[in-house]
Amino acid sequence: MNTAKLEKSELNLMAQNSLEEARQFHEKYLIKGSRSDLDNAVDNYIDAIKFNPNLPEAYYRLATLLWDRGEINLASAIEQCKAAVNLSPDNPNARIYAAFFLEMAKKYDEAENELKQAIKLHPFNSARSRLSLASMYIDKMHENSVNFKDFSESLYYMLSGSLSIAFDSPSVKMLYKNISKNISVLFFDVLGNILEKTKNYSMALKAYDKAANSTGRNEIYYKKIGDINIKNDEIAVARNSYIKALENNPYDKDLLLKVATLTQVYFEDDINTAIDCYTKILELEDSPKIYYELGHLYLKKEDFINSINAFNLALERDCENPFYHNALAYALIRAEQYDEACEHYKFAIDKNPNPEWTAIVCQALAALYYNVYDDIDSALDLLKTAIILDEKNDDVFLELGDIYFESEDLDSAIKSYCEAIKLNPKNALAYNKCAMALWQKDFVEEAIIAYHKAIAVKPDYFSAYNNLGVIYLDGIRNLKEAKKLFETALSLNPEYVMAKFNLGRALQAMGKNIDAAKCYQNALELNEISNEMNSDEIREKLYSIFEV
Repeated sequence: MNTAKLEKSELNLMAQNSLEEARQFHEKYLIKGSRSDLDNAVDNYIDAIKFNPNLPEAYYRLATLLWDRGEINLASAIEQCKAAVNLSPDNPNARIYAAFFLEMAKKYDEAENELKQAIKLHPFNSARSRLSLASMYIDKMHENSVNFKDFSESLYYMLSGSLSIAFDSPSVKMLYKNISKNISVLFFDVLGNILEKTKNYSMALKAYDKAANSTGRNEIYYKKIGDINIKNDEIAVARNSYIKALENNPYDKDLLLKVATLTQVYFEDDINTAIDCYTKILELEDSPKIYYELGHLYLKKEDFINSINAFNLALERDCENPFYHNALAYALIRAEQYDEACEHYKFAIDKNPNPEWTAIVCQALAALYYNVYDDIDSALDLLKTAIILDEKNDDVFLELGDIYFESEDLDSAIKSYCEAIKLNPKNALAYNKCAMALWQKDFVEEAIIAYHKAIAVKPDYFSAYNNLGVIYLDGIRNLKEAKKLFETALSLNPEYVMAKFNLGRALQAMGKNIDAAKCYQNALELNEISNEMNSDEIREKLYSIFEV
């Protein structure tokens, strides 16, 4: 038993020695900014905790140094400081440090509570707590809006903190420095707001740029600069400003969201930046919405495994959300996991958050049944359900028409395409598809009218020109008009294999065999890249030119 006591006393002594060493290195680091002093302080604080896990000072001081080294995020720093508070609830310093990190995380109410508790513990020796509280109120007003209560509280704690300096001298100079910086911040904030409200954005930008340099609060002013540039449609400049702001506060949730959103919308080639931002946000907040966004980003990278994992994590936190089920179903389809995708689509349809959205999900599931399982009846039923849910969705009628067309039910196909045209008379694709069905039914004149409608709606619709050319070539034998239409299609899309092949057919029919052969040869070369049609069909037409 005595041996156990001796061992414990030795460990306590070693802990105190390490703590003292850590304090000395910490002080040197604050004066000189030396990396070696920082590393030595960290090592000694860690040793102190190892020897005696009940030393609150080691926890909150270690948190500040690890934060300086960029090795922990705000959540971890707060957790470490709260551990110190739990070990010693009557330690005001532990509460001051906890409040510091809580304020950085914009958790002002919690920070306020910790500082007021620190003041209660030592009312007459609380200059640091009072001045920190005054500084926190100024930050809070800057972040939100100025109100009389916070303004009066900041004045009270600034004055009372100043009066209690005689009883609490440590670190007062540093606190005064912070207070003066915050007052400077408030001045630039008011000036900038006035300039912004008068829409004098160029002067506001200059004021904020000066504020960033003079106050050192880059995270505040580069954020404001970014916001103004968004208003001015300077998206790239805005994003760069937000990224600069993150250099000072890499775990600012609002800034991370701004960078991630701008990157997703305007900089699709820089997906990794958005992924990094959302990953950092998850360290602050375990949000299903963030996992949902990450899932979509991984989809863009065609990283289907991580995409599926992200959507699954979103569903673990919000298992009833139909939008997450729909997104996961799509990711599973991309990964060719069709059976599981069906189940998630069915769940999303069951929930039916709104008819228009659910109609689109019905379309997706119908496509899966038709293309993967060859289940025409289920696909048709789903599309009919989609029409009931959203009778104004012309895309549903198009898909319905396509299934009827491929099933050779041409009358139903034409009817569906006509319904799509009624809903959207500007739908060139609907006219084109309807014309194809009419042509298959030998309604030549009606098909020609439908193709002309498609071209009138969309003058650069190259496939419509080609298809109309086919009718003139094979239907009414107007070779000159057919040739003209194929040439127009190729002028709009020079690599259009089918139009090149059909132009060859028109030229061959006109007896221009050499020109036809060139077209066929060119079509073969283009088809090697695009695989648009069967190359044997092109070769057969080419060889037919030279047959006796």
